[in-house]
Amino acid sequence: MTPTQTLQLHSTVHEDSTVTLALVEVDLPAPGADDVVVRMEAAPINPSDLGVMFARADMSTVVSDASVATHAVRATLSPEVMQGATGRIGLAIPAGNEGGGVVVAAGTSDAAQALLGKVVGIRGGAMYAQYRCIAAQDCLVLPEGTAPVDAASCFVNPLTALGMVETMRMEGHTGLVHTAAASNLGQMLQKICTADGIPLVNIVRKPEQADLMRGLGAAHVCDTSQPAFMEDLTTALAETGATLGFDATGGGALTSHILAAMESAANRDAKTFSRYGSTVHKQVYVYGSLEDGPTLLHRTYGMSWGVGGWLLTNFLRDIPPATADRLKNRVATEIKTTFASHYTKVVSLSGALNPDEIAQYSKRATGQKYLIDPTRA
Repeated sequence: MTPTQTLQLHSTVHEDSTVTLALVEVDLPAPGADDVVVRMEAAPINPSDLGVMFARADMSTVVSDASVATHAVRATLSPEVMQGATGRIGLAIPAGNEGGGVVVAAGTSDAAQALLGKVVGIRGGAMYAQYRCIAAQDCLVLPEGTAPVDAASCFVNPLTALGMVETMRMEGHTGLVHTAAASNLGQMLQKICTADGIPLVNIVRKPEQADLMRGLGAAHVCDTSQPAFMEDLTTALAETGATLGFDATGGGALTSHILAAMESAANRDAKTFSRYGSTVHKQVYVYGSLEDGPTLLHRTYGMSWGVGGWLLTNFLRDIPPATADRLKNRVATEIKTTFASHYTKVVSLSGALNPDEIAQYSKRATGQKYLIDPTRA
């Protein structure tokens, strides 16, 4: 029997400059002809999910709030953050970008019926729920024997890593730089680059993270905690010829440091001096916000450079469907190898609202990833 209701995590910003995250019961739509209903069994908490869940609130203010629901928390937004959240006031937004589960009901179309009983990965929001009704075409069917936990993170990190490589090729670069490189995503990117023969410069923040990446076969690892970081980065860029960077931190001066090191690497073999810098185009895309402060640019890298934002959703929208299918097929084929994810802890839907757990997963620490299992009590 197809369920008609589901528990779901909803985030709401209020006029009093607070945000609540609550576990509520909502109606589950009946599947249309081309839809399926997925019993959600695993959904990761990605850094990108935290913005929806807590609206960039001051996480030190998180408290339980039973006046909203049996399981709910409330946090306070600063005046500056509240200015950017006015469009959300009063809207109950379902949280969760992606997840994995089993198709338990399907519409009448052949495509939907073919998914009955299959383990699938899905994306599109509202994944922190017991059940999710979604279009069959938005499901990624995984190979036989794949568990829902393996399917949980098959979109955001894998397609972001593959999207970085695809962007590099489309824009004519031949090597990559990646920050927060010891993350799940960073480890995937290293495996892709090793398999595809792409030079990759990994930037990490701790010696143990550097050891981890070298253990995965990384040839170029630069640790920001080391005094020789800029010298090491410049040497790695000179050796790889990498001129495209992806920065997960966003805030601070790391983007600027990467551009400066690219410029220094390009000038190592320069035969003449130009006050406008090298003619080599250097590009860094900010794709994350692990640091909430402003992006600082100290312009010491000539006049041939660019800084922009990169978002997976926009990338998938802009590439040809055949390219998107090729990338998704690779994810499905390598879901237990290249694109395997690892989790620090598994919590239930209500457990994700425990202030002590929130204090841990909201740190967005590299290599620490929480998973929600909606089937848990």
